[in-house]
Amino acid sequence: MRIKTITCHEVYNYGATLQEYALLHYLQTLGYESQAIHYKPDYLSNHFDLKMISNPRFQKFPLKYFYLLAKFPERITSLRKKKSFDKFTARYLNVDTVIYKSNNELRMSPPQADVYICGSDQIWNPLFPNGKDAAFYLDFAPEDKTRLSYAASFAVDKIADEIKSFVYEKVKKLDAVSVRERSGVSILKELGISATQVLDPVFLLPGTFWIKTFVTYIPDKYVLVYDFDSNEMIEKLVKKIARTNNYKIFTVNRNISYADKNLWYCAPDMFLSLVCHAQYILTNSFHALAFSLIFGKQVCVVNRNEEINTRMRDLLDLVGLKHCLVKNETDFDLSTTIDYKIVNSIIEKHIEKSKSFLKDNLPSDEKANIVCH
Repeated sequence: MRIKTITCHEVYNYGATLQEYALLHYLQTLGYESQAIHYKPDYLSNHFDLKMISNPRFQKFPLKYFYLLAKFPERITSLRKKKSFDKFTARYLNVDTVIYKSNNELRMSPPQADVYICGSDQIWNPLFPNGKDAAFYLDFAPEDKTRLSYAASFAVDKIADEIKSFVYEKVKKLDAVSVRERSGVSILKELGISATQVLDPVFLLPGTFWIKTFVTYIPDKYVLVYDFDSNEMIEKLVKKIARTNNYKIFTVNRNISYADKNLWYCAPDMFLSLVCHAQYILTNSFHALAFSLIFGKQVCVVNRNEEINTRMRDLLDLVGLKHCLVKNETDFDLSTTIDYKIVNSIIEKHIEKSKSFLKDNLPSDEKANIVCH
């Protein structure tokens, strides 16, 4: 039985890539043939484009040539990251060979499958174009096939009134709906749609699997910082931890200048290794938090500048770690440690609920062939 999934593909982000892999692989362990739809609309196709001009002020001649010339050295070195991600994708992700560039193309010639799943990650984020793209609501999938969302994320507490009718019309057509955050359940409940809260796909695979498949040993003692915003408070806290414990500082963000080692170009498997072997993690990344929990790490979370913090807040609330979300320096206590005996027991219950959602809503005519893991 064939399952096709759709998510934000090839966006060169660790979390986006690993959650896509996780869902595909878990479905395979259930005995299904799973494959990602190669969906590349224009707004998701400009990564590492050497000719892209993001600021309209520089579109006119001759400014655009000076702009491109100034950006060229940095963009050339950025191709190192693209290459590492492309290599990972080619090796580990089962992706359809047909490339679709719009929902209309998908509707005209939909990829053939018995089941269609949209998710996970921020596919319904209304602050981004994908949240308003009908393709991410399975608008193209034939009505006589099973269609469901798995751990779809709005990433915000509320959606604007002008998009509510669009979301309602698209989501109500799904056979089963699950979202990643409690806030997503509330958004849909307000629209009159029932949804189940499930965990991100990365939790469907045990930590031992991630370690055995991807993690390599790193001998250094270090604190890992994953910070999209160059947050001053994160910098102060990271330096405090490193100084107190004589740790090095590692990062995977190009914008971080104070790290002893910057691995911004590394592939997703190296990212997993860095999280797994870190002595401490400070982050404003949802998936850095998720893998910190999977690997049982000491972690501190700081809000992003963007209004997409419900993802981290809801996950911490779910596992009883609200205190790990630090809003100011005085909230941070280095002596406080996470008791993973308690946390893991909570996570396991939600993992079972998440797996049950998929097993209960996937077609059952071939479940005799399912191998349980």
